[in-house]
Amino acid sequence: MSEPVQRLVNDLVDSWNSHDVDRAAEFYSPDYIGNDRGQSAAHRGRDGIRAFLTGYLTAFPDLHFLADETLIDGNRVALAWTARGTHRGAILRIPPTGRVIAVRGVSLLTIENAQVKRATYFWDVAELLRAVGLLPEL
Repeated sequence: MSEPVQRLVNDLVDSWNSHDVDRAAEFYSPDYIGNDRGQSAAHRGRDGIRAFLTGYLTAFPDLHFLADETLIDGNRVALAWTARGTHRGAILRIPPTGRVIAVRGVSLLTIENAQVKRATYFWDVAELLRAVGLLPEL
């Protein structure tokens, strides 16, 4: 089962990088529930994932994800990634800075019927704040 799941994850990351939110939404089940630990509310269904992705693409129009490592256990996936982009729109109530950012994170995905059913996204908010000049370098 891990080979089809790995293919799905690769295609999912490609869809994120295509910036085609409708294409990306097809990888999520209609009853999908996602939790971004950097946001206060869950996003639900395909409309929720479209809004979620659109928010990040508005903030970082050149956003690109690199899949650093993928661990698969049956229908569960841990995807470690690095996101890079230029801060051109507001995010977390932070106005655009024009700075290039690189932020690392992990997506925990549950796959059912070849679609993402549930997801939790953990990413380094402090790394983002340092990249846009709101926290000092360590």
